[in-house]
Amino acid sequence: MRATPTAIADVLVIEPKVYADERGFFFESFNERTFAQASGVDARFVQDNHSRSVRNTLRGLHYQIQQAQGKLVRAVVGEVYDVVVDIRHGSPTFGQWVGERLSAENKKMIWIPPGLAHGFAVLSEHADFLYKTTDYWAPQHERTLLWNDPDLAISWPLAGEPILAPKDRAGKRLSEAEVFD
Repeated sequence: MRATPTAIADVLVIEPKVYADERGFFFESFNERTFAQASGVDARFVQDNHSRSVRNTLRGLHYQIQQAQGKLVRAVVGEVYDVVVDIRHGSPTFGQWVGERLSAENKKMIWIPPGLAHGFAVLSEHADFLYKTTDYWAPQHERTLLWNDPDLAISWPLAGEPILAPKDRAGKRLSEAEVFD
């Protein structure tokens, strides 16, 4: 397993060691010891989530203002463009974002520490997206940043307008949102 830092401190692109031959492939999608050694992150995961979405669906940018969740995310079917926004007020990268294509083919994962907003857009016909979280979902603490906040200027590689849930359509601009101190 290899962990590559991104432009936002503590956000890592994780690439598992894949064993492939004419039969197909095998890899450990998660091994606590290997993950900790490669990433330096000692995380305890308490919940696994699985979503399926159709092309041009955009989910996010979500975070929990209390019970903040660290997330280890990946696409197991199809391809997504995954985005992480730093909303830690004292961070030198506050208000900045990073994006990465995650797919069943490239098998990349992203580690998103607590205190950041997260979302993804589906680039393939459909995508199955899995994520492990370090805290439980707490809807009363969930917040959403506006996916197209002009101050963030995220370059979503979508073909046309995204398909959005009502809560994502009603997200707040970073300048108006609750953030982490």
